[in-house]
Amino acid sequence: MSAGAVLLGAFQVQAQMTDTVSIDKTYTIGEVVVTGARHQTDVRHLSQTVSVVNRNKLERAMQPSLLPVLTEQVPGLFVTSRGVMGYGVSGGAAGGISLRGLSGGNARLMVLIDGHPQYAGIFGHPIADAYQTLLADRVEVLRGPASVLYGSNAMGGVINIVTRKMREDGVRTDLHAGFGSYGTLETELTNRIRRGRFSSVISGSYNRTDGHRADMSFEQYGGYAKLGYELTDNWNVRGDVNVTHFNASYPGPVSAPLLDGDQRITRGMTSFALENDYGKTSGALSFFYNWGDHWINDGYTPSAGETSQDGRFNSNDNMMGISLYQSTQFFKGNRITFGFDWFRYGGKAWTDYVSGENAGTRSDLVDKHEDEVAGYMDFRQDFGRWLTLNAGLRIDHHSRVGTEWVPQAGLAFHLPHAIELKASASKGFRYPILREMYMFPPQNPDLQPESMWNYELAFSQRLLEGRLQYGINLFYIDGKNLIQTLPNPNGSGRLNQNSGKIDNTGVELQAAYRINKAWSVDANYSFLHMDNPVIAAPEHKLYAGAAFSKGRWNISTGVQYIAGLYTSVGETETTEDFVLWNLRASFRAAKWLDIWARGENLLAQRYEINAGYPMPRATAMAGVNINF
Repeated sequence: MSAGAVLLGAFQVQAQMTDTVSIDKTYTIGEVVVTGARHQTDVRHLSQTVSVVNRNKLERAMQPSLLPVLTEQVPGLFVTSRGVMGYGVSGGAAGGISLRGLSGGNARLMVLIDGHPQYAGIFGHPIADAYQTLLADRVEVLRGPASVLYGSNAMGGVINIVTRKMREDGVRTDLHAGFGSYGTLETELTNRIRRGRFSSVISGSYNRTDGHRADMSFEQYGGYAKLGYELTDNWNVRGDVNVTHFNASYPGPVSAPLLDGDQRITRGMTSFALENDYGKTSGALSFFYNWGDHWINDGYTPSAGETSQDGRFNSNDNMMGISLYQSTQFFKGNRITFGFDWFRYGGKAWTDYVSGENAGTRSDLVDKHEDEVAGYMDFRQDFGRWLTLNAGLRIDHHSRVGTEWVPQAGLAFHLPHAIELKASASKGFRYPILREMYMFPPQNPDLQPESMWNYELAFSQRLLEGRLQYGINLFYIDGKNLIQTLPNPNGSGRLNQNSGKIDNTGVELQAAYRINKAWSVDANYSFLHMDNPVIAAPEHKLYAGAAFSKGRWNISTGVQYIAGLYTSVGETETTEDFVLWNLRASFRAAKWLDIWARGENLLAQRYEINAGYPMPRATAMAGVNINF
């Protein structure tokens, strides 16, 4: 397994990606992933680092959102929070995802669902509240540029949510429900069916909380459906749809409380895919469409003498795409993937005036769409049993900016004593997003793409028949042309300009040990040095956890240490250090019933992740899981 692979509970490796994993089994083969090569690949043969969090780990975390689990399990990845539940958008929002100091909020990190990009068409960033646990069979995180396979916005890496499936014949229904601190309620109902060649997964959820501060309530409705049919032994077709709607209130920073800061957001995605698998060749043709409707009242601060806002921000985002790829083995040890992508993204935004002299009118902000078309090749060649060469190239054309050439290359050495050694160099890039070019001062339609190179060395080893695994990654990121807001050189005011640089270096370590059938421990640590600090990218991040499973009991606990977390940068720089202790337990009261509980921040730490938004102290949730 690669040095960066997250080592999940006892190395529950899914050779064929089974839906559930027995905690008693260990394997010595590599984890199979799809994110780093488009087709199923033993992660040991990839020169880049891919971390995997499987369904078993997600269920043990007992979280309605995927992101808190990823923050614990993936070194170098951090997600901002501001409350017990819900991230929101716009002012004071959380859910900012950063990886090695590159932020999804700035469109430098991409979230995928089954390989399809999920960013908003106008603002270009992921919508954190849309990524619910009910979606995922597993989550694969590629740490480092993934632009060869996925294009713009994947310059810092990708989080790929691989959706759930039903593989064995039968019908299964699962209900998860819990209630806890601050009136927090979480529910999820999932039905899975497989009859011969037909399979389906249908899920629905409802989550809400009063929040730990006044005017900080959150309410979310979610639904997901996926249907699949195996046309032949080699061809299958599938389609899915996911919709989430949330109502959020944000109270502003404690020093300047906000009133009427309300949001009503709907995000959706649908896709259709025709897939083939003949062993030596496999591929897919897929179509996807994402959409979003946003209504935002920015609120007002009475203590600053403000009165209610006259206008309400509205936007309709959309993104559609077609992806075609085919992976073929031409001779022994060889695999070449050819692919084609076409994306069209954009939308319109406007302000509706509800009071003041413009009441009843509308002011248009932007109405734009842009296109991206690309072809790529990914090449892998094994030389005996000890070396794998990886190389890739993407030619990407943007309807306004022009053409980007995106190369990458790497080596994976398979050495004696179950040692893996990897070296890679890969380019990432990002086209300027619509907001940066066309919306609000300091917009600049003449912006050019950002780009960076990531250089990485990785070492890992498996010992004691796979029960002990450890690894270390070293990386250096060299980026240029980053878009920054600076004084306008040609006049007054400020202007978005290609003037920023990235110079990040870091170390990532991980280890896991299966002590016996009942006990396992795991840990990961990341150190990040940034010449130009950014918000939400901690200098030190450490997680250490332990899990116990025997008879009817499953118990897990973990401690996370964060240090050097910037909450503000620029003229005034502030950082936070804190330690979080979480505890989760479940008891199987009957074959069909589990009783569960979880406690978070049990040390009752006082800390902030978003400046001015203190996090809740100790919280608790408890509930039931019913299976039938």
